[in-house]
Amino acid sequence: MLTSKVAKRYAQGLIDFSQEAGLTESVFSEMQDVVKILDTSKELRSFFASPIIDGKKKIGIASEIFKDFSPVSKNIISLVIKQGRETHLRDIAQEFINKVEQMRGIQKVTLTTASQLSQSNIDEILKSSHLVNDSSKFSLSININPDILEEYILRVGDQQIDASVKSKLNNIRKEFQLN
Repeated sequence: MLTSKVAKRYAQGLIDFSQEAGLTESVFSEMQDVVKILDTSKELRSFFASPIIDGKKKIGIASEIFKDFSPVSKNIISLVIKQGRETHLRDIAQEFINKVEQMRGIQKVTLTTASQLSQSNIDEILKSSHLVNDSSKFSLSININPDILEEYILRVGDQQIDASVKSKLNNIRKEFQLN
């Protein structure tokens, strides 16, 4: 997923400031909450995306929703809204999380399967992959997508192993079309 220049710039500014203030941990946790809240609330995303609603009203609502946040997080949220970038708020928070995890050496691992797997199966897939380093720390995200039919798709950073039956069938179809 491509991240906008806006999200990268705001996230980098937030990283720089939070490191300087020694508040990276608390801001990291709060940005995770921002992502969760915006992912689960379609109404809030629509509210922030509305050009009809005044920026001051958006700041007031955001202040109420995020009232338990640190001043640093509250200020970045207010700044983003004042600058008319509230539609990028989720992406800014996610980019901040990504940058902090990258600084910590944490790999982002996404495993997409056709059905729910047991923990032992997940561990076996991760061990068999050359993409996941044994010594590295990683953040695992598991997605269920029945459309891939069987097997799995493992994505680590910008590399991917596609062992799905759907992909194999598509490859066979392409070979038949070429011949």
